[in-house]
Amino acid sequence: MMEILYEIHNRLLEGISLNFKRSLFNKINWDSRLIEITGARGVGKTTMMLQYIKSNYKSNDNSVLYFSADDPYFYSHSMIDTVDRFVKFGGRHVFIDEVHKYLPKHEKADWSGEVKAMHDRYPKLKVIYSGSSIIQLKKGVGDLSRRTSPYFLPGLSFREYLEFNKILKHVELSLDDVLNQHSSLAREISSKTLILPNFHNYLKYGYFAFYNQDKEKYYERIKNIITVIMESDIPAVIEIPYLSVQKMKKLLSVITSSAPYTPNLTALGKKIGITDQRTLLKYMTYLEKGELIRSLRREASGEKILRKPEKIYISNTNLAFALEPYQINKGTIREIFFYSQLASTSDVTFPETGDFMLNYKYTIEVGGKNKSNDQIRETENAFLAVDNIEVGIFNKIPLWLFGFLY
Repeated sequence: MMEILYEIHNRLLEGISLNFKRSLFNKINWDSRLIEITGARGVGKTTMMLQYIKSNYKSNDNSVLYFSADDPYFYSHSMIDTVDRFVKFGGRHVFIDEVHKYLPKHEKADWSGEVKAMHDRYPKLKVIYSGSSIIQLKKGVGDLSRRTSPYFLPGLSFREYLEFNKILKHVELSLDDVLNQHSSLAREISSKTLILPNFHNYLKYGYFAFYNQDKEKYYERIKNIITVIMESDIPAVIEIPYLSVQKMKKLLSVITSSAPYTPNLTALGKKIGITDQRTLLKYMTYLEKGELIRSLRREASGEKILRKPEKIYISNTNLAFALEPYQINKGTIREIFFYSQLASTSDVTFPETGDFMLNYKYTIEVGGKNKSNDQIRETENAFLAVDNIEVGIFNKIPLWLFGFLY
């Protein structure tokens, strides 16, 4: 029966290109015995796993197997039994996609328990699994925290977008590079391409690589992803009733229409019909783990559930254009871009002055090219991230350059 999984595996590999790889590809220690890759839907987790297989194994090598845990094959077969058979016939490397969608065959089992059993039973087996970042909301039967090497895959950065579209290839920059050498770096990069038109295209279409597959239906596909996250991914991990899903949709709509949203929990609860503030904060957490929103707080670490954020943003600019195409505010889009590019490389918190604080040290004010230093004049280690300029000077940094951090 496993032949069907190998058929799917081979068919998917045939369509995989190795021309462009995400920056995370070379940061993963692929030799680890248990690897977790999480991220939003549509950012390329599946592609990255298949690229690794295609790069490292011959086409007829049966010691490696990719499968998706939500494939109909697993309606009647368990993952652990499948992997057991795979190992007995020489299997050494298994890639499991959409692990959070797996339907366990026993009432008290779940995907994490079976992945833990694979790791513990087969010392020579390497397991790589991917899933929505929502899986972090539930520890599961098998606590994998001490065994797994976790990695998070965000959407395409501006730098990756340029490379993916064969516009410009450039190395990643560190935050120190951007803050301290921005003038020379921006001058070098902008001399090679028309950077501002490409940047504004990225804001609308660059976060998800599938834009090139069907440009006319790009935003429609993003909306479909939102629906799947709300109606399928979140309920697959957290047991919530249908009515709660509808209230989360209302919550996202309210946040979208006024982002960056400063939450008044009492007023917000009345709008969407939730009287319990703890429930409201839980719904915000679900949306955040689903990569639909980003919360900005005074502290980046610690338990985020049941703590009211200072501000809430839509998670990326493409999502904002898909949800509110006729109510786009330039200032909001700039802040969403900045937060989306920094979120996976720095601690981003709510500052005393300015818009963002990075790593509890640098204050950033985001704005247009005429933005002055007035708000941050008395603030130490303060910088302006400015839109619509190719090259900056002193503490005025081109906003687009923050898109080269990963």
